[in-house]
Amino acid sequence: MTEDSTSTSPGSHLLGPADVRRLAAELDIRPTKKLGQNFVHDPNTVRRIVSAADLRPDDVVLEVGPGLGSLTLALLPSCRALVAVEIDEVLANRLPLTVAERAPDLANRLSVVHADAMRVTAAQMPVPPTALVANLPYNIAVPVVLHLLAELPSLRTGLVMVQSEVADRMAAGPGSKVYGVPSVKLAWYADARRAGPVPRSVFWPIPNVDSALVAFERHPPLSTVDQRQLFSLVDAAFAQRRKMLRGALSGWAGSAAEAERLLVAAGVDPAVRGEQLGVSDFVRIAEVASSR
Repeated sequence: MTEDSTSTSPGSHLLGPADVRRLAAELDIRPTKKLGQNFVHDPNTVRRIVSAADLRPDDVVLEVGPGLGSLTLALLPSCRALVAVEIDEVLANRLPLTVAERAPDLANRLSVVHADAMRVTAAQMPVPPTALVANLPYNIAVPVVLHLLAELPSLRTGLVMVQSEVADRMAAGPGSKVYGVPSVKLAWYADARRAGPVPRSVFWPIPNVDSALVAFERHPPLSTVDQRQLFSLVDAAFAQRRKMLRGALSGWAGSAAEAERLLVAAGVDPAVRGEQLGVSDFVRIAEVASSR
């Protein structure tokens, strides 16, 4: 233990700034922008994340990109099991040792999957996860969340730390300037909200962007419409944001006339823009299109 070690109950000693730097030096790790690596080194921040995640004692947590284990150590006392998905082999191999050293009574709760979170499958999960809690790399945050929600129907809730602007887009509603493709696609699976800012100073190295927490809770399926068809519709609607939907969807529908017909049949004004529609509106359009 170092002087930065901080206890949490029961039986887990969190990583402080000196611990994080010592582990990184031991592993000869230099955080890379390519992998979006910014390690959290503030115990109060990881405690706050665990509290905001509102976990149940029987939850199985999925943590993406656990890195050196700062958040992992804080999560273990609050869940039944934790599955950590780590793409970096060195970090994946070291994490069980860190947990064994700093939370020996909780080490049996941890499973590590050495995989790319963008491609990980349900079959790779040792137990179906129920809650996603993660500090996500900024460049792939939205695709990772959407992939995991699609691939893992057992996921009930989530709390992710992402770039502040990404958090705004994920939680935005129709009519907002930042409402767009991520907002609609996430809304297909879950209800999302911003859950607070995260200061830059809690990371090492300090990033040049602000961060924020986004919480989401999965809702019942909105429709039996094919998700791929719905998402292609959403992509088309926002590809040319300034166009009215009858024009923006002309390529997707086959012609502007067909786009207008589908929109009218779905009860949507062909003269509105995509940013004015909620996910339920897009679902209606996709349902009409699928019945052609």
